[in-house]
Amino acid sequence: MVPERFIEKDARYAQSAQAIAGTWEALGEGAPALVALAQLCSLALIEGSGERVTLDELKPEAKALLYATRNRGVLEVKGTNIAFEAPDRFLAVYVETGPEEKLGFRSRENPEFTVRFFEGLRQLCATGLVLHHIYRDFSLSAYGFEMARQIDHDEVTELLQQAQLA
Repeated sequence: MVPERFIEKDARYAQSAQAIAGTWEALGEGAPALVALAQLCSLALIEGSGERVTLDELKPEAKALLYATRNRGVLEVKGTNIAFEAPDRFLAVYVETGPEEKLGFRSRENPEFTVRFFEGLRQLCATGLVLHHIYRDFSLSAYGFEMARQIDHDEVTELLQQAQLA
């Protein structure tokens, strides 16, 4: 007879194996990173941490994202799992600068650029300056709009010039 503790362990293993199959697909869509960003936004919303952050505490990339979204407040995380080059598969931040215009903060030649702006979004989520809506869609919070309008264009010009029209 098989000891009870091994049966329970096998059942947990079978459940986790089933979960992994679904998780593999989710990994290919960037779900863990998106869920983490959503959780950071959620915690900041609950704690009201956005009201306590100052511009001086933000990374340059976070400030550039705020400035770029100051008019519409719409951010999106995009990625593709079919690109040949790894940097082209990275999740990247895109912002709407107008009704038909987007900026993409992605660089194949400089993957660090893509990563730094993703980190900038992470900081905006954690500080409550950005809200998560659904799936890949984010927006500035009310305080995020206020902060965005206080940023001097000269402070972020160099970073914004590296973004790509999408």
